[in-house]
Amino acid sequence: MPMSRVEFIAMCAMLFATVAFSIDAMLPALPEIGQQLSPDNINRAQLILTSYVLGMGVGTFFTGPLSDRFGRKPVLIGGAVIYSICAFVAYIGQTLEIILIARVVQGIGTAGPRIVTMAIVRDLYSGREMARIVSFAMMIFTLVPAIAPALGAVIIDFSGWRGIFIAFMLFSLITVLWVSIRLPEPLAVENRRPFSLGKLVSGVGEMWRIPAVRISILVQSLIFGSLFGMISSVQQVYDLTYDRGAEFPLWFAGVALISGSASLLNAKLVMRLGMRFLITVATGVQILLAAAMALAAIALPVGEAQFYAFVLWQTMVFFSVGMTLGNLNALAMEPLGHMAGTAASIMGAIATVLGAAIAAPIGLAFDGTALPLAVALFVLSTLSFLLMLRMRRVEALS
Repeated sequence: MPMSRVEFIAMCAMLFATVAFSIDAMLPALPEIGQQLSPDNINRAQLILTSYVLGMGVGTFFTGPLSDRFGRKPVLIGGAVIYSICAFVAYIGQTLEIILIARVVQGIGTAGPRIVTMAIVRDLYSGREMARIVSFAMMIFTLVPAIAPALGAVIIDFSGWRGIFIAFMLFSLITVLWVSIRLPEPLAVENRRPFSLGKLVSGVGEMWRIPAVRISILVQSLIFGSLFGMISSVQQVYDLTYDRGAEFPLWFAGVALISGSASLLNAKLVMRLGMRFLITVATGVQILLAAAMALAAIALPVGEAQFYAFVLWQTMVFFSVGMTLGNLNALAMEPLGHMAGTAASIMGAIATVLGAAIAAPIGLAFDGTALPLAVALFVLSTLSFLLMLRMRRVEALS
C-alpha cells in the first residue's frame, strides 16, 4: 500500500527529531557523566553536546551533494548506520575522550536525516504544498525538545546514563526500518548529479563574495552559538545555581512549548514587516534581555526572583531563534537560486560548525552562576545586531 500523506509527515517529523532527541535527551545525564568521567572539571561533560553539533555541521557539507549523486535513501540509511555504531561506541566508552570522539562522528551521521529529509520533501512536493508538509512536520517536531529531557530522565532512572545511547540506537533503527520498507527512492537515476569537491569549494567562494550572504551566515553562526551555549549550560544552571535539577525536565518542556510558537508569529509578521527588520529587532531585544539577566545575576540574591528571571530569559532566547534563523536562511538564499542545494549545505555547515565552536567555551566558563552565560550572549547579540545594521548599510549603497 502506498504511503499516505499523514504517514509521510509523521516519518519526516521523526527524521527531523533525530537532532533534537540526540541533544536534549542528554541534558539530564550531564551531571552524572561529569562526576564519573571528569570529576576534576565537571563542565567538560557539556562537550558531549557541542561535539555532536560540531560533527553534524561537518557532515552537512557533504550530505546534500552525496544524496544528489547516490540517491536519498542510501545516504539516509548510511548516516543512520554511522549514527548507531557511534552510539554503541559511546555506550561502551570508558573515558570522556572516547565518548566525545564517538559523538563527533555520530553528529556526522545525523547530517543524513537533517539534510536529506528536506531534499526528500522537495523531491515529492513543491510550492505551497511543500511548505505545508514541512510546516506540519515541524509542528510535530517541536514536541520533541519538550519531552526529550523528561524521557532522558526516565531512561536514566531505569538503566543509568549509558542507557540513553541505547535509546538513540533504537530510535535510529526504527526510523531507518520505516524509511527502508515504506519509502520508495524519491530521486530517479536520471536526475542524479555527480559529486564534486571542487564545486563545494567554489560555492563557498561565490557565497562569501556576496555581502548579504556573508553577513547572514555570520549572524546565523552567532545565533547558533547563543542557542548551543544556552543548551550546554542550562542544566547546570537549573541544578547547581538554583537547586532545581529535579524539576529541570518540566521547566524545559514548558519553555520549549512556549518558544515553539515563535515560528507561527514570524510567519504572520514577516510579510508585513520584512525579514531584515524582524532579525534586527530580535537581536536588539536580546541585547537588552541579556544585559538585564547579567544585572540580575549580580544584584539579586540567588533565589526565586533570580530563577524566574532566568526562565523568562531562557524562553526569550529560544523564542528569538524562531524569529531569526528562518529569516536569515531566506535572506542568504535570495541571490543563490542557481545553486540552492549546494548553498543550503554550505550555509548550514558553516553556521553549525562556527556555532558549536562559539558555544563550547561558553559552557566551559560556567562558574556556578548564570553570569558568564548572560555576558556571553550579550556579546553575541550585540555583534549580531551590529552585523544586521551593517547589512542595511551595504544594501543601501549597492
